[in-house]
Amino acid sequence: MSTAGRRIGSTVLALAAAITLLSNCSAKVAGTAGPLGQLDPGSAGGIPVNSGASGPRPNVPDATLAVANSDHGEMDRLALNTLSDVDDYWKEQLPKVFGRQFKPASKLTSYDSAGPNLRVCGGREDTAGVVNAFYCDLDNSVSWDRGELLPGLVQSFGPLAVTMVLAHEMGHAVQSQLGPLSGVDNATPSIVLEQQADCYAGAFMRAVAEDKAKHFQMSTGDGLNKVLATTFFVRDQPGHSFKGQSAHGNAFDRVFAFQTGFTDGPKRCAQIDVAEINARITETAFRDDTDAAQNGNVPITTGNLQRMGRTLDQVFGRTGGKPTLSTDKPAQCSDAKTTTPTAYCPATDTVSMDLASLKIIGTHTKKGKGIGDFAAFGEVASRYVLSVQKSNNLPLDDANTGLRTACLVGYWGAAMKKGVDDLSLAAGDLDEAVAELLTTNSLIAADVNGKAAASGFSRVEAFRIGFLQGASTCMQKFD
Repeated sequence: MSTAGRRIGSTVLALAAAITLLSNCSAKVAGTAGPLGQLDPGSAGGIPVNSGASGPRPNVPDATLAVANSDHGEMDRLALNTLSDVDDYWKEQLPKVFGRQFKPASKLTSYDSAGPNLRVCGGREDTAGVVNAFYCDLDNSVSWDRGELLPGLVQSFGPLAVTMVLAHEMGHAVQSQLGPLSGVDNATPSIVLEQQADCYAGAFMRAVAEDKAKHFQMSTGDGLNKVLATTFFVRDQPGHSFKGQSAHGNAFDRVFAFQTGFTDGPKRCAQIDVAEINARITETAFRDDTDAAQNGNVPITTGNLQRMGRTLDQVFGRTGGKPTLSTDKPAQCSDAKTTTPTAYCPATDTVSMDLASLKIIGTHTKKGKGIGDFAAFGEVASRYVLSVQKSNNLPLDDANTGLRTACLVGYWGAAMKKGVDDLSLAAGDLDEAVAELLTTNSLIAADVNGKAAASGFSRVEAFRIGFLQGASTCMQKFD
């Protein structure tokens, strides 16, 4: 949220800690992709949600791709197996979808950003201190930092984070080879190139989810959630403009691009252009120097929670739902389980809030459980909109409740973009919403008893639907 331009912060480490892998295995079932926005609470992009294993497949021979400067360690093994599977995917899809033959990268280079400098990309790029992975169209090469980047991705989000990042880089190779067929040239803005590459990565990751990749497997539950969460590692930092020279997009927009490829496939990725970006992109700069200096953080206080409550009253004033907000810790409720750090009790039409716990979620720290203040405010809003649903005679504990709740919180977020009272949405707030939605126990996408919608993929999309299409769509789509 923002007061005179303040927004809410986020942290990659907190998000990684909150998303946990399930240990039980289940068979993966391929589904039929449907256009983004067609949601089933039990599926992710048309694939039934499952909690099977995610990561490298056991007992599969490693790829034999040639790589320069390798240390032959685990990070390079992970990178080469990824690139081999990505090559296999595009060797099939490029002729099938675009009528072109795919050319794998001509040169692969592994380096340690803390080690001796190398000249890569035809001598155009140095590697010393460069914590990155990148595709170079000058010589059709891919390079990656095995010393810091790849281990950091694995530690934060698991091995498939590396797969996601390198699939994105190979998305740039696809662009380079397609040229006009992907609608790109030397004048194409960075944001278009990066969103297309995210989309192409999403198309490949669907093949992984459908058990079509030789070296990797991915569940559509927590496995896919962690891949989506990787966008926080590679997003633009809050306050950047999407018109910047090297803009990639915020996490909210990058997740959308990934999901588009996952559901609609490579052909749709090639259609992402400047007009689409201008119409849907949400990345904005900070409003002023004070906003930037504070990184937009609003403290989670009783006063700010009361102010936020007034915005909810104004946004949902005509819906019939107007619960009492209390900063007393959630108490026992006669007709619903008590959720934390905030709870809705239908019997008393009361939203109770545990201030201390909300502060932990809403305070950005480099280490810990904090995501940012929009995550905390969004959880309170999620309990508030249960009252809205109750007043409209909608069930508070069925399969659609979690998605309907996320959708209505998204609608509230859109209203805050314009400003309500003296609070407004600001740079980075939507990223924090996505961060909360991808946690295992998301409350923004949970029913009255705290049961979250099974698919993080669908949670994020439901929030986006509310943000873009409004409350009436939420009520109709998830009835």
